[in-house]
Amino acid sequence: MKNKIVVGITQGDSNGIGYEVIIKALTDARIFDICTPVVYGSSKMFGFYKKCVSEAESLTTNVISKPGEAHAKRINLINCIPESYNLEPGRESEDGAKAALTALEAAVKDLKNNLIDVLVTAPFNKSGVSKEGFSFPGHTEYLTKMFNADESLMFMVSHSLKVGLVTNHLSIAKVSGAINSALIIKKIKLMSDSLKRDFAVDRPKIAVLSLNPHSGDHGLMGKEEEEIIKPAIQELFEKGELVFGPFPSDGFFASDYTGRFDAVLAMYHDQGMIPFKSLSHDVGVNFTAGLNVVRCSPDHGTAYDLAGKGKANHLSMLASIYTACDIYRNRENYDLLRANPLRVEMPVGNREND
Repeated sequence: MKNKIVVGITQGDSNGIGYEVIIKALTDARIFDICTPVVYGSSKMFGFYKKCVSEAESLTTNVISKPGEAHAKRINLINCIPESYNLEPGRESEDGAKAALTALEAAVKDLKNNLIDVLVTAPFNKSGVSKEGFSFPGHTEYLTKMFNADESLMFMVSHSLKVGLVTNHLSIAKVSGAINSALIIKKIKLMSDSLKRDFAVDRPKIAVLSLNPHSGDHGLMGKEEEEIIKPAIQELFEKGELVFGPFPSDGFFASDYTGRFDAVLAMYHDQGMIPFKSLSHDVGVNFTAGLNVVRCSPDHGTAYDLAGKGKANHLSMLASIYTACDIYRNRENYDLLRANPLRVEMPVGNREND
């Protein structure tokens, strides 16, 4: 088991708050006790945003050409962004989108080649990158393709709450047509496997939310619950999975149900994201479950309105780095235990900052 985890961090959109939250997170000295950070971006851009962060005045970077040159106690930076790219803090721009994609592609290449151990992605603007030929709705779908996964789970995690999504970045008008029992079963299995391997939960208990108001009210407000969701839950329950529901989503998070389950499966993006972000208090993490690699990101966007002002909250980025490291360690322990059941090592688990 390696002592230090090499964390690749992509800069995201250079005109957003990516650099600021990265810089603020890396001023926390505890980071270097558990990992070696490698930022994929631009030393010029890093230097610009560093001036916006008062607590980063004495921060120094170690510019390297590949992760193998990284210094264990410094912020390492791979210059993969052309010097000609312009900075326009607070604005969507072609260069900002191109920089985000260039950094992401460089980091993914190194992750595929095992030169970094985990990936943490700063946010990009989905509209901006789509104009540059990025044909995926977001990081989740792109990474699912790049690492040849049949399916993945957008899994929002914090110390107190975990919420997964059946559909990700999909128009609300298309959600009902996209949901079927096979997909729900697949997502529940991904969630269950992730809870066991990535979060050291021995017997996961999963709550499934309804699609329609009042859980369809016996078909009065929609038939998806009776025809699609309940059969999926019943099939898995009969196979021994601790999965329950569907629960009406309007009252679920206001009840005591949340403390009784290890994770919640929502049918669509906002159904899961709104309560998660409301209850996670700036430390939520977006984790892509179902991949053979570990990828986490902050649960926020580019926040152009805050870019370059030194006001961005970095706690979600900090939690993303810690969570990525914890998942990496938990996977090591889980795989070691399965390979040799007589050798037991306690999992790392989530740290206080997750």
